[in-house]
Amino acid sequence: MSIGLIALLDDIAALAKVAAASLDDIAGQAAKAGAKAAGVVIDDAAVTPRYVTGFSAARELPIIGKIALGSLKNKLVILLPAALILSLLAPQAITPLLMIGGVYLCYEGVEKIYALLLPHAAHSHEAALETASIDSKSLEDEKVASAIKTDFILSAEIMAITLASLPSGNVLTQALILAVVGIGITLVVYGGVALIVKADDLGLVLARSQTAAPVGPLLRAVGRGLVMGMPYFLKGLGIIGTAAMIWVGGGILVHGLEGYGAGAIAHAIEGVGEVASHALPSVGSVVAWVVEAAGAGVIGIIVGLIAIPFMGYVVSPMWKSIKSCLPQRRSKEPLADPKK
Repeated sequence: MSIGLIALLDDIAALAKVAAASLDDIAGQAAKAGAKAAGVVIDDAAVTPRYVTGFSAARELPIIGKIALGSLKNKLVILLPAALILSLLAPQAITPLLMIGGVYLCYEGVEKIYALLLPHAAHSHEAALETASIDSKSLEDEKVASAIKTDFILSAEIMAITLASLPSGNVLTQALILAVVGIGITLVVYGGVALIVKADDLGLVLARSQTAAPVGPLLRAVGRGLVMGMPYFLKGLGIIGTAAMIWVGGGILVHGLEGYGAGAIAHAIEGVGEVASHALPSVGSVVAWVVEAAGAGVIGIIVGLIAIPFMGYVVSPMWKSIKSCLPQRRSKEPLADPKK
């Protein structure tokens, strides 16, 4: 009995070691895969804060929470199983879907520039797409829905990069790694966004600090700096986010075309980057990256400029026709009292 019990304990210990090694392997692969998607993660973090701009401080964290929950649903409920199914049954469909997402990112980014340069024309375009809000609640719902749609495209890119970096093999292991990356990136991105958008509130608390010298004056100076600086920081972050959408979207399209044998644009951009890196060898890799990102951005702007009229004159009428054929939801608002 004792020998059998010892043998059983040895088997359990061996299984535990295998399980621990598997968990370590999953964690290590998830970290490596997440690092490869770091560029898109930064873009995601830069894009999100603009969706809470203009709302009251009390609504900022709830809005970020809604977007984060939508992001988790995007990654775990839709994209994770879809990525695994596509990789097994139709891997050739992944690139076209990513390219469609790239077009959408270019459209979203260029539309923001369009609204800045031609606000009246942009307002007419938005009205044609039925994006005007009638109250703060519908405006918040629109912002959340728009953020989740944009997050879906960026999350799809993150999951695709992650899946491409994993060795083929056990589907369960791939699913676990995708889940770890998806949850980890969501927590990092939206936790960081929450800290960014609430930094001005922290600054207000510090500015009102009654702590005695020498710490008190320093805290109050830091608080005033946060309060005064955060609007400019958020505005700059919004600009970075818009540029990132165009750059990432253009990059997806350029690399997608290269995968289908139309690599002339990608090679031209890489060639210009290489020439620029040779001109400044001390910072050659940085210069090459900037030039290649700018090249992808130019492609993104061109695609976005084409997509804006396409959305206005083709997609929007088609969507209105589809909506007119769907059953309309009944209003939940109570009817007005005829006596009043």
